[in-house]
Amino acid sequence: MSEPNAPTRAELLEALRASAREAVRGLSGQPAEAFESGCYENGWTRRQVLAHVASIEWTYARLIDLAAGRGAPPGDKAAQPRPAGVAQGGISDYNQRQVDKLSQASVPELLDLFRKNRAATIAAVEGVSDSLLAQPVRSAGGLSGPLGVVLEMVAVHHVRGHVQDILAADAGVR
Repeated sequence: MSEPNAPTRAELLEALRASAREAVRGLSGQPAEAFESGCYENGWTRRQVLAHVASIEWTYARLIDLAAGRGAPPGDKAAQPRPAGVAQGGISDYNQRQVDKLSQASVPELLDLFRKNRAATIAAVEGVSDSLLAQPVRSAGGLSGPLGVVLEMVAVHHVRGHVQDILAADAGVR
């Protein structure tokens, strides 16, 4: 099986914008109490899944910085030595820590955080070349491939999947 081609910067930007619009439009219309029911295999409520989506969005701009060789700012705890592309403590532990940090955030606050972080992702993508998007990377979750493909998988498809989880009609724990 051949590796998929990286999307162009214009294609990726459109996909990022479209998935953000879909997420915000779909989730903004839900009653607040609907977010307190469980819907995910680890027992997360819909609000916790939204916290996951909102909190991990910042990592995409960081992945771009790392791919461009810009590294992390001094004092960044995430910059502690470990194998490239590996989340400290494993991806499941990392995801849970991020969700726990936002345990008291309301749905509107989480949607605002998602918008803010998605805007940073879009700004970061606006500043890269198509050639950088073709550069091989490995995400903290272990996904490898051209930067553009990895970004499309995690920032577009991953987010859409979680929005569908939140909006699922059955709302039961899967």
